[in-house]
Amino acid sequence: MDKRGILAVILSLVVLFIYQTFFVKNPPVPKRSEDVQEEKAVENLKSNKVALEQERKVQQTKTLSSLAGTLKGKDIPVDTPLYTATFTTSGGALKSFKLKGYRKTIDKNSEFIELVEVMDGMPHPLTISSPDSSIDIPADTIYEANLDSIKMTKAMDSHSLIFSRSYPNEIKVEKIFTFYPARYTVDLEARVYNLSIDPLDQNAYLSWHQFVDPQIKTDRDSHNGPISFVVKSIERQNVEKLDTAKLLGPGVSWSGFESKYFLAAMISQNPSTTSLSLSRDARNMVSVSLKGPKNLIPPGQFGSFRYSLYMGPKDYSILKAEGADLENAIDFGSWLKWLAMPLLVTLKFLYRYVHNYGIAIIILTILIKILFWPLGNKSYKSMKEMQKLQPKINELREKYKNDKTKLSQETMAMYKTHKVNPLGGCLPMIIQIPVFFGLYKALLYAIELRHSPLAWWIKDMSAKDPYYITPIIMGATMFLQQKMTPQMGDPMQAKIMLWMPVIFTFLFLNFPSGLVIYWLFNNIISIGQQHYINKRL
Repeated sequence: MDKRGILAVILSLVVLFIYQTFFVKNPPVPKRSEDVQEEKAVENLKSNKVALEQERKVQQTKTLSSLAGTLKGKDIPVDTPLYTATFTTSGGALKSFKLKGYRKTIDKNSEFIELVEVMDGMPHPLTISSPDSSIDIPADTIYEANLDSIKMTKAMDSHSLIFSRSYPNEIKVEKIFTFYPARYTVDLEARVYNLSIDPLDQNAYLSWHQFVDPQIKTDRDSHNGPISFVVKSIERQNVEKLDTAKLLGPGVSWSGFESKYFLAAMISQNPSTTSLSLSRDARNMVSVSLKGPKNLIPPGQFGSFRYSLYMGPKDYSILKAEGADLENAIDFGSWLKWLAMPLLVTLKFLYRYVHNYGIAIIILTILIKILFWPLGNKSYKSMKEMQKLQPKINELREKYKNDKTKLSQETMAMYKTHKVNPLGGCLPMIIQIPVFFGLYKALLYAIELRHSPLAWWIKDMSAKDPYYITPIIMGATMFLQQKMTPQMGDPMQAKIMLWMPVIFTFLFLNFPSGLVIYWLFNNIISIGQQHYINKRL
């Protein structure tokens, strides 16, 4: 064999080696039938375990729901010196909360104020659910109660009502309500015990449900709907505009439902991690839900969710004492609050001695008038001096009627010569305007005036005068005061000002009679002061 043949054989062997090494894959070693069956069994166990876990969770939820739906809740009455409440074992929720110290009308036999308003088939307030948790606890779960009823007296300490529900090898849920005889506040602790062998990722939604009748129109100065205190700011929601769910927070200190004089609020223990959900369904059921952070509950332990519940009047002293910024629920206004609150505190102080808020308002009016008496004197004197200069000012107007700049210069020179301040008459009155509006806010929202009588036909100073007697007298005193006031400026302007008493009379017709009484007696005192100044001058 020649050299070329040998070389060809060698190259062929090299190519065959490279092909076998790098391009030909070794055939898989056939598995034994025992190994194949073992692998299939492992895979089936894994898939079955996942399926069983999913099915277990589904069955848990179905079981909890079916058990809740097949039983009917039992009512648990709670009677304290301040209120009567009715709880139900269906959801461990609240069916009724009536305030003993406040009635719907001035009739002494009328019903107590009811803070809970729900229709048949609708959820009740203070239900707890956990839709984002490992196990969802239905809001209508049937609980067992440790007591059939509670009746408390002033001499008693706190008393607890415990709702509990156990699901073997799964969870145990407790709702613990603690009542106090001298407080409108109820403490609530929700406990979730982990009875399983796996950790539970659990949270809680505490909800207040309230039916809002669209046919009932509230007055223009009141809000009937959800209210919240979020990041140190009051949030009020218009129920008619609450068509879609709304989320607020975190930073929710408290939230609930309000009317003009009453408040039901759920108070968070940890605002920085608490959010809020608001919604309204087709039945006009408004839901306000506080959502706290999740708790990871190890096996054999429990997670706790704590709240405080305030259900009572919008009494500033009571709300302030709770220490949860609840006093912000009283709509004093953002810039008038600093003035309205001291006036209200003074009014309540006077009431301790006279025991009649109408008389307390009259005394407060006198005190305010005494405080501003020097300013009033200065105002009336300035107007009198301006009246004396009026003929000369009219001459200047006629003389410089075509030169506004010269008229202004000559007029100011005359004021300077006679040492008259043109603003001296109105400036003291302008200073008193904030006091009026501050008192207006204080009297408008003060629950102390609700159903509080003065005398005779005025049975409720938070309502308008039923016979419009005080607004008409107020308008008459305003007209008399205006006639006694020195006339200044353009005669046409003076004639227009004569319509002010008429305008104010119509404006005050529907004002709370307590506010009309303040303005009426303020006018009477002002008339006396004006007469005194005119006589001296």
